[in-house]
Amino acid sequence: MIKVAIVGNIASGKSEAEKILIDKGYKVFDTDKMAHEILESSSEILEAFKAYEILENGKISRKKLGKLVFETPELKQKLEAITHPLIKKRITEIFSRYNSEKYVFISIPLLFEANMQELFDKILFIYCDDEIRLKRLMKRNNFTKEEAEQRMYSQIAQDKKINKCDYIINNESTIENLKQEIDKLF
Repeated sequence: MIKVAIVGNIASGKSEAEKILIDKGYKVFDTDKMAHEILESSSEILEAFKAYEILENGKISRKKLGKLVFETPELKQKLEAITHPLIKKRITEIFSRYNSEKYVFISIPLLFEANMQELFDKILFIYCDDEIRLKRLMKRNNFTKEEAEQRMYSQIAQDKKINKCDYIINNESTIENLKQEIDKLF
Protein backbone atom coordinates (compact mmCIF):
# COMPACT_ATOMS: atom_id res chain seq x y z
CA MET A 1 0.00 0.00 0.00
CA ILE A 2 1.15 3.51 -0.80
CA LYS A 3 0.06 5.98 1.89
CA VAL A 4 -0.58 9.40 0.33
CA ALA A 5 -1.15 12.65 2.21
CA ILE A 6 -3.29 15.21 0.43
CA VAL A 7 -2.07 18.58 1.64
CA GLY A 8 -3.00 22.12 0.80
CA ASN A 9 -3.72 25.26 2.72
CA ILE A 10 -7.26 26.26 3.55
CA ALA A 11 -9.57 26.75 0.53
CA SER A 12 -7.04 25.30 -1.93
CA GLY A 13 -9.42 22.61 -3.20
CA LYS A 14 -8.50 19.54 -1.18
CA SER A 15 -12.16 18.56 -0.82
CA GLU A 16 -12.67 18.67 -4.58
CA ALA A 17 -9.53 16.55 -5.07
CA GLU A 18 -10.90 14.09 -2.49
CA LYS A 19 -14.19 13.79 -4.39
CA ILE A 20 -12.36 13.11 -7.65
CA LEU A 21 -10.23 10.40 -6.03
CA ILE A 22 -13.29 8.80 -4.41
CA ASP A 23 -15.04 8.80 -7.81
CA LYS A 24 -12.00 6.94 -9.17
CA GLY A 25 -12.58 4.25 -6.51
CA TYR A 26 -9.79 5.10 -4.07
CA LYS A 27 -10.05 5.07 -0.29
CA VAL A 28 -9.91 8.69 0.87
CA PHE A 29 -10.18 9.93 4.45
CA ASP A 30 -10.41 13.50 5.72
CA THR A 31 -8.73 14.58 8.95
CA ASP A 32 -11.01 17.64 9.16
CA LYS A 33 -13.96 15.25 9.50
CA MET A 34 -12.00 13.27 12.08
CA ALA A 35 -11.38 16.48 14.03
CA HIS A 36 -15.10 17.31 13.94
CA GLU A 37 -15.95 13.85 15.29
CA ILE A 38 -13.38 14.29 18.04
CA LEU A 39 -14.91 17.66 19.00
CA GLU A 40 -18.33 16.04 19.29
CA SER A 41 -17.13 13.23 21.53
CA SER A 42 -14.17 14.54 23.52
CA SER A 43 -14.69 15.11 27.20
CA GLU A 44 -11.03 16.16 27.32
CA ILE A 45 -11.75 19.19 25.11
CA LEU A 46 -14.79 20.08 27.20
CA GLU A 47 -12.65 19.94 30.32
CA ALA A 48 -9.74 21.88 28.79
CA PHE A 49 -12.02 24.70 27.60
CA LYS A 50 -14.62 24.74 30.40
CA ALA A 51 -13.63 28.30 31.34
CA TYR A 52 -14.67 29.57 27.90
CA GLU A 53 -18.05 30.06 26.26
CA ILE A 54 -17.81 27.32 23.60
CA LEU A 55 -21.09 25.47 24.08
CA GLU A 56 -24.24 25.82 22.06
CA ASN A 57 -27.28 23.70 22.90
CA GLY A 58 -25.11 21.65 25.27
CA LYS A 59 -22.53 20.75 22.60
CA ILE A 60 -19.20 22.23 21.57
CA SER A 61 -19.82 24.88 18.93
CA ARG A 62 -17.16 24.61 16.22
CA LYS A 63 -17.83 28.23 15.33
CA LYS A 64 -17.31 29.49 18.90
CA LEU A 65 -14.30 27.27 19.52
CA GLY A 66 -12.81 28.21 16.15
CA LYS A 67 -13.17 31.93 16.84
CA LEU A 68 -11.57 31.48 20.25
CA VAL A 69 -8.57 29.43 19.12
CA PHE A 70 -7.85 31.54 16.05
CA GLU A 71 -7.81 34.66 18.20
CA THR A 72 -5.59 33.11 20.88
CA PRO A 73 -2.58 31.10 19.64
CA GLU A 74 -1.97 29.46 23.04
CA LEU A 75 -5.50 28.05 23.02
CA LYS A 76 -5.04 26.82 19.46
CA GLN A 77 -1.93 24.94 20.63
CA LYS A 78 -3.87 23.57 23.60
CA LEU A 79 -6.62 22.25 21.31
CA GLU A 80 -4.11 20.75 18.86
CA ALA A 81 -2.26 19.04 21.72
CA ILE A 82 -5.50 17.12 22.34
CA THR A 83 -6.68 16.54 18.76
CA HIS A 84 -3.45 15.80 16.86
CA PRO A 85 -2.52 12.60 18.78
CA LEU A 86 -6.08 11.31 18.39
CA ILE A 87 -6.03 12.03 14.65
CA LYS A 88 -2.64 10.35 14.32
CA LYS A 89 -4.06 7.26 16.03
CA ARG A 90 -7.04 7.21 13.65
CA ILE A 91 -4.74 7.49 10.62
CA THR A 92 -2.64 4.51 11.73
CA GLU A 93 -5.85 2.53 12.31
CA ILE A 94 -7.04 3.36 8.78
CA PHE A 95 -3.72 2.19 7.31
CA SER A 96 -4.00 -1.07 9.24
CA ARG A 97 -7.60 -1.63 8.18
CA TYR A 98 -7.01 -0.90 4.48
CA ASN A 99 -3.52 -2.36 4.04
CA SER A 100 -4.62 -4.42 1.02
CA GLU A 101 -5.46 -1.30 -1.02
CA LYS A 102 -2.98 -0.07 -3.64
CA TYR A 103 -3.35 3.55 -2.44
CA VAL A 104 -4.88 5.10 0.66
CA PHE A 105 -5.29 8.87 0.68
CA ILE A 106 -5.56 10.99 3.80
CA SER A 107 -6.50 14.63 3.40
CA ILE A 108 -4.49 16.35 6.12
CA PRO A 109 -4.24 20.12 5.78
CA LEU A 110 -2.03 20.47 8.86
CA LEU A 111 0.42 17.70 7.96
CA PHE A 112 3.50 19.84 8.51
CA GLU A 113 2.05 21.85 11.39
CA ALA A 114 1.26 18.56 13.17
CA ASN A 115 4.59 17.04 12.10
CA MET A 116 3.02 13.81 10.80
CA GLN A 117 5.00 13.46 7.57
CA GLU A 118 6.57 10.19 8.72
CA LEU A 119 3.18 8.46 8.44
CA PHE A 120 3.15 8.83 4.64
CA ASP A 121 5.01 7.48 1.63
CA LYS A 122 4.04 10.34 -0.69
CA ILE A 123 2.76 13.87 -0.24
CA LEU A 124 0.43 15.47 -2.80
CA PHE A 125 0.08 19.25 -2.50
CA ILE A 126 -2.98 21.05 -3.88
CA TYR A 127 -1.81 24.56 -4.70
CA CYS A 128 -3.94 27.65 -5.21
CA ASP A 129 -2.95 31.32 -5.23
CA ASP A 130 -3.54 33.11 -1.91
CA GLU A 131 -5.91 35.71 -3.40
CA ILE A 132 -8.09 33.00 -4.92
CA ARG A 133 -8.08 31.08 -1.64
CA LEU A 134 -9.05 34.25 0.25
CA LYS A 135 -12.06 34.82 -2.03
CA ARG A 136 -13.09 31.15 -1.85
CA LEU A 137 -12.84 31.12 1.94
CA MET A 138 -14.84 34.33 2.37
CA LYS A 139 -17.56 33.00 0.07
CA ARG A 140 -17.60 29.41 1.38
CA ASN A 141 -17.58 30.22 5.10
CA ASN A 142 -19.22 33.65 4.98
CA PHE A 143 -16.11 35.09 6.66
CA THR A 144 -15.05 38.70 6.69
CA LYS A 145 -11.72 39.37 5.02
CA GLU A 146 -10.09 39.60 8.47
CA GLU A 147 -11.55 36.26 9.63
CA ALA A 148 -10.45 34.54 6.43
CA GLU A 149 -6.94 36.00 6.62
CA GLN A 150 -6.68 34.99 10.28
CA ARG A 151 -7.29 31.36 9.34
CA MET A 152 -5.07 31.48 6.28
CA TYR A 153 -2.13 32.96 8.15
CA SER A 154 -2.44 30.46 11.00
CA GLN A 155 -1.01 27.84 8.61
CA ILE A 156 2.55 27.52 7.39
CA ALA A 157 2.85 29.43 4.10
CA GLN A 158 2.38 27.39 0.92
CA ASP A 159 5.82 28.23 -0.46
CA LYS A 160 7.41 26.67 2.62
CA LYS A 161 5.41 23.45 2.17
CA ILE A 162 5.76 22.90 -1.57
CA ASN A 163 9.43 21.92 -1.40
CA LYS A 164 8.57 19.14 1.06
CA CYS A 165 6.00 17.53 -1.27
CA ASP A 166 6.38 14.83 -3.90
CA TYR A 167 3.66 16.08 -6.25
CA ILE A 168 2.03 19.47 -6.80
CA ILE A 169 -1.31 20.01 -8.47
CA ASN A 170 -2.34 23.53 -9.40
CA ASN A 171 -6.00 24.20 -8.63
CA GLU A 172 -6.60 27.73 -9.82
CA SER A 173 -8.98 26.88 -12.63
CA THR A 174 -12.05 24.66 -13.03
CA ILE A 175 -12.99 21.35 -11.46
CA GLU A 176 -12.57 19.78 -14.90
CA ASN A 177 -9.00 21.07 -14.99
CA LEU A 178 -8.40 19.63 -11.49
CA LYS A 179 -9.65 16.23 -12.74
CA GLN A 180 -7.24 16.41 -15.65
CA GLU A 181 -4.35 17.25 -13.32
CA ILE A 182 -5.19 14.28 -11.10
CA ASP A 183 -5.47 12.02 -14.17
CA LYS A 184 -1.96 13.15 -15.22
CA LEU A 185 -0.66 12.20 -11.79
CA PHE A 186 -1.79 8.60 -12.26
